Amino acid sequence: MAKISRRGFLKGALAATAMPLVAAAKDEKTQKSLKFIHITDSHMDLSDSDSVEAMKLMVEFVNENYKDLDFVCFGGDNFNNNVKGNKDALVFKEITDKLHCPTLHVRGNKEANPKPNDAIHMQEFQKLFIDGKGLHVEGKDWAYERDGYIFLGLDSCIDGANNGLYSDATISFAKKMLDKGKPTLILNHHPYTNYWGGTEKKDIHKYVLNNTDKVQAELFGYKNLIATLSGHKHIDSVKDVKGVKTIVTRGFIRPLDLDMYPMRYVELSGSKLSEKLIYTA
Repeated sequence: MAKISRRGFLKGALAATAMPLVAAAKDEKTQKSLKFIHITDSHMDLSDSDSVEAMKLMVEFVNENYKDLDFVCFGGDNFNNNVKGNKDALVFKEITDKLHCPTLHVRGNKEANPKPNDAIHMQEFQKLFIDGKGLHVEGKDWAYERDGYIFLGLDSCIDGANNGLYSDATISFAKKMLDKGKPTLILNHHPYTNYWGGTEKKDIHKYVLNNTDKVQAELFGYKNLIATLSGHKHIDSVKDVKGVKTIVTRGFIRPLDLDMYPMRYVELSGSKLSEKLIYTA
């Protein structure tokens, strides 16, 4: 049997100890990053030709300048849902289907509170914007798994109302997905905090997720929940809430200047997230 010197033994022990660290570093270095754009509150309205043209401009801009995206996600109030039938939904779909990458959608209060009442409801929204995209769908919520990441679309809307909350079924679904342990992001419409410092109770009730304390207690303790993406208030914000980056993207309907409509570019690599507000011009 060959003898091992003390020096040789120590060298071997150090190499063995270092192997998991080297492997972990290699895995982190080679893990594919997730790149996407978040657009919310575009409020496309067929009675406002500028809002329709803004969506077309967005498609041209993204296709030209962000060719390596994994997807574009739309965070609700995507169209104003204020015409009879599904005409505005179909126009929105026709425009966004021209993006070079997949699109993911959740409802906002405009989609959940149609006026007139014969505009589209949840069933048709799901048929047009959720079905057939390879998503794992449970009830009103969905999960998109890609390259080791989970992207959750959670419905925070109350049918016939502007305020919102997560149902028990939605919270249970989110927990089940988070239990997988993969880096996870949540897309929904209503923000989790009164980040703009509002003082009117009616205003806060309309805009902040009504059961946010329960949701934060149930979901924000997961270490693999990296970030949330919301909208609704149209005011931009990025804050850390209980270790979760809570992002509220400025409403697309609020251009900085002519033809400069806001969106957020996000890149996730492992648990490290970077983001920036971008404009169509």
